[in-house]
Amino acid sequence: MTRIGVVGVPEGWSSLRLVDAVKSKTDFGLLIDMEHVVVDLDAGTAMFGDVDLCTLDAMIIKKVGVTYSPDLMARLAMLRYIGGRGPRIFSPPANIKRVIDRLSCTVSLRAADIPMPTTVITEDLEQAASAVGRLGKCILKPLYSTKARGMIVVEPGPDLMEDLQTFKANGNVILYLQQMIDLPGKDLGLAFLGGEFCGCYARVRSAGEWNTTTHSGGKYKAHEASPDIIELARRAQKPFGLDFTCVDVAETADGPVVFEVSAFGGFRGLLEANNFDAADHYAQYVLNQLKAQ
Repeated sequence: MTRIGVVGVPEGWSSLRLVDAVKSKTDFGLLIDMEHVVVDLDAGTAMFGDVDLCTLDAMIIKKVGVTYSPDLMARLAMLRYIGGRGPRIFSPPANIKRVIDRLSCTVSLRAADIPMPTTVITEDLEQAASAVGRLGKCILKPLYSTKARGMIVVEPGPDLMEDLQTFKANGNVILYLQQMIDLPGKDLGLAFLGGEFCGCYARVRSAGEWNTTTHSGGKYKAHEASPDIIELARRAQKPFGLDFTCVDVAETADGPVVFEVSAFGGFRGLLEANNFDAADHYAQYVLNQLKAQ
């Protein structure tokens, strides 16, 4: 019996769906909550309950924690140790580390010549205010967040410095500013499995919201991406070497831009918009990779 564990969050929709998909193909299903993993470096074990994760054949990282934070880096380091003890890990923790931090992801994308909204990064409040004065309305983004959580819109005016100071006082030492672009009411998620394109969906913005995330009421809709956008997304995800990921792309009057590459990728958009069961395909992909090694 092939024993594959899924790193996820308890009661998480995508995590549980992936566990079920793995179990249906292997008769073994284990959802691993990293909060309860104990790594003993002297003993060379990583216990989750009565299971030593180092004895598994593989692990699939669906989600390392409920919320994004620097603490996830410690969990990825634990997973990197476990991977060195035996099980193959999808996606490799070192690769996930490069995208889970928004700034690291942005730097890698720009180094690969991927078009993105104009972005300014600084710790200096005065310089941040000057950038907003030059760029106009901007999105101020935490380095660790998903679904636009913690992001705020800032613009030139009497409240700008207070907004910047409050954002920084809330634990955001780095001020990551991205020029707000005019979206056509939606942006796109393009998914890749093993580097191969497997589907596209649109996130349609809810009335009155500035972002398209489902957290803010956005809805998934089917969308057929053009070959140029698919190729752009393929180039964007390639440097990171992730086994499964989604690339966020926006179509603008000046051409498509990439917002980010997801550390884990989403399943729900593909299922609701395209009836594509990413969990089932991902589980089969992992089994195929294990047989081929």
